[in-house]
Amino acid sequence: MTKPRRRRVPWWLEIPLALALALGCALVVTTWFVQAFVIPSSSMRPTLVKHDRIVVEKWSTWSGLPERGDVVVFRDPGEWLDEQERVSVLRRLTQELGLAPKGGHLVKRVIGLPGDEVRCCDARGRTLVNGRAIDEPYLADATANADVTFQVTVPRDRLWVEGDNRGDSEDSRLQMDGPSGGFVPVDHVVGRVWSRVWPLGRFGPPAATRAFDDVPAPAKG
Repeated sequence: MTKPRRRRVPWWLEIPLALALALGCALVVTTWFVQAFVIPSSSMRPTLVKHDRIVVEKWSTWSGLPERGDVVVFRDPGEWLDEQERVSVLRRLTQELGLAPKGGHLVKRVIGLPGDEVRCCDARGRTLVNGRAIDEPYLADATANADVTFQVTVPRDRLWVEGDNRGDSEDSRLQMDGPSGGFVPVDHVVGRVWSRVWPLGRFGPPAATRAFDDVPAPAKG
């Protein structure tokens, strides 16, 4: 008995079906796993410089908070950006699908977690977290850290973030009078910077830091 022949997908359908599958896979990857971004400014110099292409991993956010010292990308919590990047519909679509690096976000280093007391500065111009002074070897200019003085307690489900280039960074310190109060909602965090991917001469992950290893837990009360 002759077996029935399986119907072959018409050739003119194979290309759009393959494209749809590829775009669907790209959407899943960028939604749940990794996403590309472009560094728009010098606020994180020297760790990240303007026009660096970076990849952010998202799985570290599945289980809870980032760690102090992590370099993270997050959505604007309220008027931190002067104006949103104006892009074409096609450009925005390719960004959402992960086919082009995305803009309209910020990248900073996590300094304070919920409940932490963060203040600046001690006699040597260092930031203190829960009373412990932090030596930050990644800063572009350590003396610029003392340009803005403050003392805050990070609210629940919020983060305090600062750029490594303290003299040229629109971060939590300069947003205290804004709608966000200087704090970033935890659920605005897209993910942790995993690696620089372009230019090739700067390829690799940001250097890990142990600057916050000795920070005590926040006082209860």
